[in-house]
Amino acid sequence: MKRLARHHGLTLEYDGREVPQETLRLILDGLGQDPDGPPTGPAAPKRMNVPKEARCYLPPSLRDAPGWGIFCQLYEIRSDRSWGIGDFADLAELARICGAAGADFLGINPVHALFTAIPEHASPFSPSSRRFLNPLYIAPDALGCARPAMADGDTVDYSDVARAKLTALRHAFDGFGDDPAFDAFVTEGGEALRLHALFEALSHAHGGGWHDWPEAFRDPATPEVAAFAEENAAEIRFHLWLQWTARRQLHEAQMAAKDAGMRIGLYLDLAVGEALDGSATWSGAAAALPGLTVGAPPDVFSEEGQNWQLAVPSPAALRETDFAPFRDMIAAQLRDAGALRIDHAMALWQLFLIPEGEPAAHGTHLRYPLPDMLRVLANASQKEEAVVIGEDLGFVPEGFRDAMEKARVLSYRIVYFEQSEDGFATADTYPEMALACLSTHDLPPLAGWWEGIDIDLREEHGLVSPKASKEHRKHREWERKHLARALGVTTTDPDPDTLLDAAHRFIAATPSLLAGVRLADLVGPARPTNLPGVTDAYPNWRPRSPTRLEDIATHPTFSRTTRIMSDARPRPE
Repeated sequence: MKRLARHHGLTLEYDGREVPQETLRLILDGLGQDPDGPPTGPAAPKRMNVPKEARCYLPPSLRDAPGWGIFCQLYEIRSDRSWGIGDFADLAELARICGAAGADFLGINPVHALFTAIPEHASPFSPSSRRFLNPLYIAPDALGCARPAMADGDTVDYSDVARAKLTALRHAFDGFGDDPAFDAFVTEGGEALRLHALFEALSHAHGGGWHDWPEAFRDPATPEVAAFAEENAAEIRFHLWLQWTARRQLHEAQMAAKDAGMRIGLYLDLAVGEALDGSATWSGAAAALPGLTVGAPPDVFSEEGQNWQLAVPSPAALRETDFAPFRDMIAAQLRDAGALRIDHAMALWQLFLIPEGEPAAHGTHLRYPLPDMLRVLANASQKEEAVVIGEDLGFVPEGFRDAMEKARVLSYRIVYFEQSEDGFATADTYPEMALACLSTHDLPPLAGWWEGIDIDLREEHGLVSPKASKEHRKHREWERKHLARALGVTTTDPDPDTLLDAAHRFIAATPSLLAGVRLADLVGPARPTNLPGVTDAYPNWRPRSPTRLEDIATHPTFSRTTRIMSDARPRPE
């Protein structure tokens, strides 16, 4: 069985841990292989070969004039007109503000379709479908809807938002007649769009995820599903209309970004996978392997590892369909974006698979057809003239970053992580083919990191032991000392503004083609937006900015930071 496992790209051990035989057997079963038989079918790639034609797009001007931009979590944005959550109209206005300040891009979290029937399923990295959009980001007032009385708290109340928005949007839809543009959108979306809208209609009738539906509705090809579709044609059309409306508003935000002078515009984020019980798995678009989920092995951030509860795409199914699911999904991201960040980009080469019901430590890696996937990605990037950034954090296989550089996929370099036993990397050692930034949504802004609130939170929620936390706090003292040295800060206890300005001057001075500023570092919120490994005990994906959108342009930290960045990285004439 080990010979068969190697043939299909399964890792037999990692970090000194031997992979359980049952894990290998389950994955081989899912791949359609007899665990006790001889190897059949094409072997998984053994090397990270990059085809000559697999070269992603880079704007020619970036070589001579490196760019910079701003990242935010869209749901965090608070404005006078929005409905308890940031929306696509807020995105357009923020793009105008950032563009006027000299930014070349505005990055946001994934805006994939989640589950409108279960709005508290809020993680943008656990979508129902990556091919479609989240209707909760629609701005109803742009359709003439009056904003109801809503709480304006420090966290997003997704149930309240969904109730208010879907009610208003249904009223707007009731007044919608015929529109050739809508008809063209539905025709272009084809069967995939129809099935997603059908899934949404079914989920409002039977509950969110399809695993809990009556047996007759778990397969889209049953007579019962066909009868439901016929009887609920208006409801299905409503969900088609939601997708059309969301797509139009996202397009308007990209146009606003480009009109504001941005060279890149919107920078969208691609989640690594899709929920086990969502639209993509129900319709078959996810081409998922049964009995397995995607996750991460144990590491310093989570001693038990992580199970992300995401469907595992089948390498065999991808090959058999000439990578159509992957191609269509990438095309959907780049339709209204000038850049795409691929979360956990190592998934182009391998994923860490965990048998359902087993601890993450019982998982193993499965390799994917990297050359073919890079070819598809590069073709889409060139066609849409979109930059591709690969989030290459955590366990990065040897040679992976070299392969990405050959394919012109920018590396994702976080200042916090660019360190060795000698200290932090100096700005001049950062690679050119990279995006340099301070932190991600899984980490606190710089002020919180400096205080160690991420260490406190991991210990508080049982992700690491008190003993490990003590070691992490000791290491953070070392990190503060050496980071201050790398940033050129001479005092041992710098004030927050001095530290933040030095950090932004540092990333602006790197040779990296792009540098990113986190909006939360400038205007809040101060706590991490997500605490990996924790579900209900922390308000993941819910913190809202304490600063109104209308006040961002004149906020002193925003003004000071954007001036630092635009002085160091001026936009070419």
